[in-house]
Amino acid sequence: MKTVLLMRHAKSSWKYDDLKDVDRPLNKRGKKDAPNMGSLLEKKNKVPELILSSSAKRARQTAKALAKASGYEEKIQYFDSLYLAEPQAYIDVLRKTPDELTKVMIIGHNPGLESLLQQFSGRVETLSTGVIAFIDLPIKRWKDLGNEVEGSLVALWYPDHSKKKKDKK
Repeated sequence: MKTVLLMRHAKSSWKYDDLKDVDRPLNKRGKKDAPNMGSLLEKKNKVPELILSSSAKRARQTAKALAKASGYEEKIQYFDSLYLAEPQAYIDVLRKTPDELTKVMIIGHNPGLESLLQQFSGRVETLSTGVIAFIDLPIKRWKDLGNEVEGSLVALWYPDHSKKKKDKK
């Protein structure tokens, strides 16, 4: 059994009209939510063994703040291919994960992450900014991950300001 934690980057800023989308930073709320979600992972004993992230500035900032707050000490891996990616790009990156790792987090963007969540769980859920989906996958090796693998959505964790709360664990 493998676990994947899908996280949409924390809330980003639209303040600077001259920035390319890939260069947009986190806004004030995002800078608060990212470490809060890291603390949540630490409290729930769900700190990933590996964090894979889009290379977009808002995703990098989310990954760094979450990692620091959760106690994650490994290197974060950044991928240009995960910027505004479709589900297959996320799967391709996950398939290269060493098999000794059982809990991996991906930080990325919609609509690709929502589509990946639906593909992995069979459920349609909204991943607003800062939300983490905790999914168990019935595979022993990451390279066995494919479009036909259906796992189980165990929990959705929302930043504190959100009114939604879905948590089975």
